[in-house]
Amino acid sequence: MIKNKKVVVVLPAYNAEKTLETTYNEIPFDIVDDVILTDDLSSDNTIKEAKRIGIKHVIKHDKNKGYGANQKSCYNKALELNADIVVMLHPDYQYTPKLIHSLCYLIANDVYPVAIGSRILGKGALKGGMPCYKYISNRFLTLFQNIFMNQKLSEYHTGFRAFSKEVLESVNFNINSDDFVFDNQMLAQIFYKGFEIAEITCPTKYFEEASSINIKRSTKYGIGVLGVSLSYFFNKIGISKSKIFR
Repeated sequence: MIKNKKVVVVLPAYNAEKTLETTYNEIPFDIVDDVILTDDLSSDNTIKEAKRIGIKHVIKHDKNKGYGANQKSCYNKALELNADIVVMLHPDYQYTPKLIHSLCYLIANDVYPVAIGSRILGKGALKGGMPCYKYISNRFLTLFQNIFMNQKLSEYHTGFRAFSKEVLESVNFNINSDDFVFDNQMLAQIFYKGFEIAEITCPTKYFEEASSINIKRSTKYGIGVLGVSLSYFFNKIGISKSKIFR
């Protein structure tokens, strides 16, 4: 706990058997009270590995529902466990859990209600091996989003995020997409509700076992991101009423 606030780390997993233990071993249990892993019907031994290393709360989907659906299961379970601060971390070890302290203290001290680890602040992305096409698309999409959402984030696409209980209870994340665009919809909902988001510099690592979506899925994701930004803009000026912002 931090200041009597319960901290829960959630791991939305898919074929994370090879990287799960490394990720788990870096979680700072001096402040983290619980860990939840949701498995989106992996084809490897992610569930078995999670139980072996001692993760108490393991949820297995009976079918592959998608990255967004995986996160929904994570957050709903965390709220069920009365979490005050929820940290979403990809279990593929692209992001170091050693930064959980930094993210959580920003929330626990009531500085910000949301904090994310940014690969773009500093030189973490390219230095860590992010493919150039991903970096360029990240920069373009982020610029587009900042313009149409009137914000100044360095990136919207990180898989390392921390939320206060108040935020998770205020936004209707369960209505969002079950696919990858869920992440963007959730940040848009948070801004729409008037919450601020802090960023900290986060190194990243790209390697064979780390998860990554192909160009086709990346293109679909990019189009979805553009759609979320435009929807946000049109809702703000009053000419549209998207269900995710109700």
